[in-house]
Amino acid sequence: MPAKGTPAIDACRRAGIPFDVLTYEPPEHHGRDRDERPSYGLEAAAALGVDPATMFKTLIAMADDRLVAALVPVDRELDLKRLASAAGAHRAALAEPAAAERATGYVVGGISPLGGRRRLPTFVDATVLDHPTVLVSAGRRGLQLALAPNDLVRMAEATAVVLARA
Repeated sequence: MPAKGTPAIDACRRAGIPFDVLTYEPPEHHGRDRDERPSYGLEAAAALGVDPATMFKTLIAMADDRLVAALVPVDRELDLKRLASAAGAHRAALAEPAAAERATGYVVGGISPLGGRRRLPTFVDATVLDHPTVLVSAGRRGLQLALAPNDLVRMAEATAVVLARA
């Protein structure tokens, strides 16, 4: 575990929950998925040799006029209509990277659902509960937190709903 924690690691320590920090060397130039967005999560899963279904990416979106966080497995896509419905909004769209970074205090590719600058309403794909351990960003590229899904949901004050599409 790194000697100096990130806000996400520090939040887990303060909460007294069991967790592990997994490290990998992030590539200099991240790849892109089919929509030309960086595919940090798939690269991290490959580098760590873990099932992508157990690694959740944190996406920041605008649900009508407010920012929300959505967690989906790195091998799946966020269904924005489902997110809007879960958030009680008419529509949802991914937030601009600069807005996501300002709200969370993390950089894109390292946004954690834990320990952020602002607490955002958070929604996590219901498949999170299908696994004994899940991974989320620890708040920096190259760091992942492995923890129990119930601890993640509780700490993020998240609502588990169907958010992802294949």
